[in-house]
Amino acid sequence: MLSIKQVRLVEANWEEIARRLIAAVRKHPDMQTLAKLPDIELREWCREILENLSYLLSAKTDEEVTRRFQELGQVRFEEKVPLHEAVLRMQTLRGKIVGFLHEQGYPMTAMQLFAQEELEQRLGRLFDALVYGVVRGYEKAMRVAVRMAS
Repeated sequence: MLSIKQVRLVEANWEEIARRLIAAVRKHPDMQTLAKLPDIELREWCREILENLSYLLSAKTDEEVTRRFQELGQVRFEEKVPLHEAVLRMQTLRGKIVGFLHEQGYPMTAMQLFAQEELEQRLGRLFDALVYGVVRGYEKAMRVAVRMAS
């Protein structure tokens, strides 16, 4: 039983979560390349994921999500964003989503707690698929660049 209420809460509050992610990117010593990007670009990246969270969580297969994010990996390679930064940003976003949900602090029944735990597990699987897609797309773009340089 996925907590649709909590998914909608994340979708409705994507701007707050994006603000938190941007602040974390700016402060993190391992995201120096991403920290140089304009706020609007980081914000739009968050919006794309967070406003479509219910769709992404309900995708029929991980392949569907992976394909969607392979293109993002190619773009990150072309922008010369180190792969570790692209992955770390996704891990940071997942943490910001979970942190946001925990901060809401409204009283929950045992069933609602179970639904929140299930949501966190599904977020973990989703972000695993996102990372995999980005890495595949990044590697593909890197192989093409190496072939072109040869």
